[in-house]
Amino acid sequence: MNRRELLTAGLAATAAAANPVKIDCQSHLFSAEFLALLEKRQTAPYVYRKGPDRFVVVGQWHRKLMPSHTDVQAKLAVMNKANITMTALSINDPGPELFGKDSPAMARLLNDFIADTVRQHPTRFFGLATLPFDSAKSMLDEFDRAINRLGMKGILLYSNLNGRFSDEDEFRPLFAEAERRGIPLFLHPAYPLTYEATKGREMTGGLGLMFDTTIALGRIIMAGILEQHPKLKLVCPHVGGALPYLIGRVDHQAMVLKRGAENIKRPPSEYLQNVWFDTVSPRAQAIRYGYEFVGPDRLIFSSDHPWVEPELIAGEIAKLKLPPADEAKIYAGNARKLFNL
Repeated sequence: MNRRELLTAGLAATAAAANPVKIDCQSHLFSAEFLALLEKRQTAPYVYRKGPDRFVVVGQWHRKLMPSHTDVQAKLAVMNKANITMTALSINDPGPELFGKDSPAMARLLNDFIADTVRQHPTRFFGLATLPFDSAKSMLDEFDRAINRLGMKGILLYSNLNGRFSDEDEFRPLFAEAERRGIPLFLHPAYPLTYEATKGREMTGGLGLMFDTTIALGRIIMAGILEQHPKLKLVCPHVGGALPYLIGRVDHQAMVLKRGAENIKRPPSEYLQNVWFDTVSPRAQAIRYGYEFVGPDRLIFSSDHPWVEPELIAGEIAKLKLPPADEAKIYAGNARKLFNL
């Protein structure tokens, strides 16, 4: 190899290190058909227009949709810029559980939309399904259809299901089925039960959603679900919400004061360390804590696009200067194993 070839190879290696190959495990896309249906509704969840903008209303929370929420080509362009080879596609709330007797039909519509998008771009996307929760039968029927017929790689499980939590008895068969099939459950924030406490000062997105996921994950642990299903693949986004920072107190309450420990055999923190976290936090220190808490084998790169730009999250990870082998796991290797890509 001559000097020019050595220089070219060196520059290529430097560029690759600066912008490593990535798999984005949390990215959202709205169905245009679904939004059109919501525009016909008069009660939440619904969509309305104000000038050139569209707003989605869930409960009392009004959020402006971004143009890229429905634009596959815009998402692909962002992926290319960030060197993201594949992205896990899922809908954003509202989920099908908010539509009462129509929730099974809504789940089918939304899952068909994600599956159709994946079929059009099979090397760039894989899908996460959403489920109806009006009955255990419809929940499991759509689970089976989404995995076996549509080829979905995981289930997006909302932090609360129209005001109820997934650790309640009615929903417990989901965890057994996910463990049996080896299908990951991706816990994702929904319209938070803390909305009233966080709507002031516009803190619903910054705090309310995180508290909802934190409570849901804490309940899953304290209900003994991870004790009963030790091989369950459970992902908590946003670096575990607030639970990693509060888990010492939860341990003390459960194991020393004996509050709520009747369904678990070990400290809650030990179950939490068996959960996967994603990297959606635009703060390097938070990502580092997640990395140290669950280790390099249970941390997966995610962006939460289009709410967050992937390059923002990648930039925070780069600040950590992690060992290259660990960085490679976080950016892509762990996702390949978790979602069986």
